Amino acid sequence: MTYCVAIKLNAGLVFLSDSRTNAGLDQISSFRKMMVYEKKGDRFMVLLSAGNLSISQSIREILQVTQLPGAEGEEPVTIWNATSMFDVARVLGEAVRRIFERDGEALQRTGVDFNVSLILGGQIKDEGMRLFQVYSAGNFIEATAETPYFQVGESKYGKPVLDRVLEAETPLNEAAKCALVSMDSTLKSNLSVGFPLDLVVYEEGRFSSDKIVCIDENNPYFMMVRNSWGERLRQVFDSIEDPAWNGGATDVPIRVDSHRSRHLKKITGASEKLI
Repeated sequence: MTYCVAIKLNAGLVFLSDSRTNAGLDQISSFRKMMVYEKKGDRFMVLLSAGNLSISQSIREILQVTQLPGAEGEEPVTIWNATSMFDVARVLGEAVRRIFERDGEALQRTGVDFNVSLILGGQIKDEGMRLFQVYSAGNFIEATAETPYFQVGESKYGKPVLDRVLEAETPLNEAAKCALVSMDSTLKSNLSVGFPLDLVVYEEGRFSSDKIVCIDENNPYFMMVRNSWGERLRQVFDSIEDPAWNGGATDVPIRVDSHRSRHLKKITGASEKLI
């Protein structure tokens, strides 16, 4: 399995992925889930993938040669000459469909689903940054101000911190820290996600990035984030009062008599009563 997250902010984009794949408990290995496509001064794009490894690798392999028909008298559209990230997402969707046409039936005969999820984000000259999630049918959706991030893979463990922290105005370094906390929560709760991690931070309007790093289990910053997050969570947890069943000093009792309270039936032997 895997976990990938991509975040779109006013200041730029953040991409983070793990690299663990497994086909059973005794077949665990590492493959990169992130690809960077860059033409300095013109475009910068990142692709994240989750799902069946053979499918995602095939899509990545043909993506650079996949074409869509251009307008009359114009050359076909590729990821390198598309004038918008929307068109790049269309090319990616076409690559997904071509792999399905090639392998989908054979996979189905062996009981394997055509399972792939992709995140594509970046910026092309003369256009703002855009972020898309592409599904196994080749269709896609785009991130909005109300939904500034996408996740694929084991997303549930790392989602709460993203929902609580991220806003369009969040600074890039803070968003990168948030993504790493989200990844740490996933690593803590799911053994199918693992090191090394790939992190890319892209600043709006640069069409390149010098903030690209591979993070292993000994990375000092990630270890600091992991330890600090665990310690601070425990401190916050300890600072919250325990349930007060009979009132007392607390102003927030857990048991309150009101018309909205629901009563349970407690069965004791042959009798029952409401509690």
